[in-house]
Amino acid sequence: MDSPLLASIALPVAIAAIMCSLGLALTPADFRRVLVAPRGVAIGMLNLALISPLLAFVMAELFALPPELAVGLVLLGASPGGMMANMLTHLARGDTALSVTMTAISSVASVVTVPLFLGLSSEHFGAGSLGEVSMPGVVALVFAITVIPVGTGMALRRRWPERVAVAYPRARAASLALFALVIVGAIISEHDTVAENAADVAGAALALNLAAMAISFGISKLARLDDRQATAIALELGIHNATLAIAVGASLVAELSIPAAVYSSFMLFTGGLFAWVMSRRNVAASGRALGA
Repeated sequence: MDSPLLASIALPVAIAAIMCSLGLALTPADFRRVLVAPRGVAIGMLNLALISPLLAFVMAELFALPPELAVGLVLLGASPGGMMANMLTHLARGDTALSVTMTAISSVASVVTVPLFLGLSSEHFGAGSLGEVSMPGVVALVFAITVIPVGTGMALRRRWPERVAVAYPRARAASLALFALVIVGAIISEHDTVAENAADVAGAALALNLAAMAISFGISKLARLDDRQATAIALELGIHNATLAIAVGASLVAELSIPAAVYSSFMLFTGGLFAWVMSRRNVAASGRALGA
């Protein structure tokens, strides 16, 4: 598939399908949890909405990325958490409910955070090729491929809860396969561009991934959240919705999608290793609590 067709049709449709499958797992209670357990959600959202994009700014500066790649890294940092973060949190015995809540809220908030940091980073790094980008158009695109599909999935669950409960495991598996296809498709369609720039962006992307998980975990512990909550927040910061960053980036300038594509190639390995370490720690903590 050629690059323009991928950017204009395939990527938006794919991310909309993935977000709809996320909506199938959500209920209004996931959004109300911000009132029931405000501290964990507030700290998690602070990390997602502010710490992560600011870290992306820092890494882009430290690694002296070219303007388009720097903006692409910030675009990734401003993207919400993804469904894989929910799955890894579950495997790590973390607070899955908190993870799902953060993914849901950050996905809706991306209508604001993604265009905001895209504009700020374009101006800061002097990405001249983005000078004519219509921010209302970016807002409309993000709204169309996040909020509407999530709302549709939630509406389907509310209307046919039994059918959705049966179909959801298959829908989730299909969405994960679609996620992989999106990443592979994005790399193939821009193979030459990715190959030319991968070495430049790989160090910054890996540094962002490790720093985001470490700093968010540290902030969570300083705020006296338990290990299960800290696990959820750290994984939410480490496993971004890279498909959204790729879809938005590819719709504007091909180079913007490269950091997200490179990041996706290793984030499950680093996140999976962290989840494995924390699963042992969380199980041990649960055992001590039961013994007490």
